Formats: sequence, structure tokens, C-alpha cells
Amino acid sequence: MAMQGIFITGTDTGVGKTFVAAGIASALLKQRVNVGVMKPVHTGCKTRHGALIPQDSALLARSAGVNDPLDLITPYMFREPVAPYVAAIENDTEIDIDRITESFKRLCKRHEYMIVEGIGGVLVPITQNFYVADLIKRLRLPAIVVTRPGLGTINHTILTLYCLQERKIPIKGIVVNYSLKRKGTLSEKRCLETIGRLSRIPIIGSIPYLSKGIPAGPNPFLKLADRLFDIRG
Repeated sequence: MAMQGIFITGTDTGVGKTFVAAGIASALLKQRVNVGVMKPVHTGCKTRHGALIPQDSALLARSAGVNDPLDLITPYMFREPVAPYVAAIENDTEIDIDRITESFKRLCKRHEYMIVEGIGGVLVPITQNFYVADLIKRLRLPAIVVTRPGLGTINHTILTLYCLQERKIPIKGIVVNYSLKRKGTLSEKRCLETIGRLSRIPIIGSIPYLSKGIPAGPNPFLKLADRLFDIRG
């Protein structure tokens, strides 16, 4: 079977891209699928004994059960919690898109399936003239958009979808992540059906609020993984 992959992007920073990516990887691993993960650039890394620790990338690797080198999963790591382009300037360096592409190709040779997580939203700059959306296009992956319910979601989600569609990037669907525990408001109840009606992009998954992270028991990501990947062939 040829390698299958998805690029997980979102409407904003902190919307739950890593959580969703890790959840899907975990669901595939439970089904004994050879899945690889990648987060091309990680900003806001912690430091340990002078070394940068890409905590999101480490979580993805654990969830997928892989032992790929972290510098292959994440070719660029920065301490500053800012956009990659800004972090590169602060460190007097420049991000090489070809290096990211080559790392992706190497991971594809190791795995049958690939999950790539983006950085922030689709128009976060990686270099001066190259955005996250351009990286999705370069890697030739379909996208899924992680969003959250609540006020402002319609605007953020539609803008994200328009950006992807303008670049002719296939969109697999929208995943709604309930990252906060709160009572449902009118905005929350209506925004999702409104997004579906206006965009005509399907909402393929809804992840409930999970206070303790990805559960060891019933896994809400199993159905989502099954919808995204052909794992029965």
C-alpha cells in the first residue's frame, strides 16, 4: 500500500492540534499500524541541560510508538515561543524548506502512514515568503482543520478554509476539539452547523473535553482515524 498522510492544521495556536495529532497516532498504533509523525518546526521548546526539548514532538513520538530521532521528526527547534520566521531571526539563522522536505521524505520511507502537525495557523510565517499553508502544499498532503466551539470560531475557521482552498489544498474535513470544560452557549451550539453550511466542508470528528488526556480505555480517536485512513486494505 502506498504511503498515506494528513497534515493537521488549526484555526489558531493552542486550539489542540498536538492533542488531536497524538490522539490519531495513538488510535492507529492500537490497530498496529506503522504510523510516523512529524512537527517540522517547534518553537517554545523547553531546555534541559542546555539542550532544547520539543515537548510536542516527544508526545507525538510516544503516541505513535516510534523511535525516530527527534531532530528528524522536528528539524528546527527554537526556545522562543514565537512564529518560526521570528524565532529564526532571533537566532540569526534561516529555515531551509528543503531540509524539512528531505526529513519528511526520510520519514515516509520508514512508515506506511504519516501525520504531520503544523505550527499555529495556516498563515504563520516559516520564512519571509513561505507560510504553513505553503508547506502543506509542498508536502502534497491533504489537510484537516482543528477548530474549537465558541464565539469567533466561524470567522477563524472560514478564513482558514479559504486560505487552503485558494492554494488548492485538499481538505479532508474539520475536527472540533472541546479543549475547555464549559456549559454550551448559543454560539457554541450554532457555530458548528453554520460552518458546515457555509463552507460545505464536513465536520468529521468531535473530540469531547478530556481532563486526563487521551484515555487508555474507549478512545474517541478510533473512529476519526478510521475515517481519515484506509487501514483495512
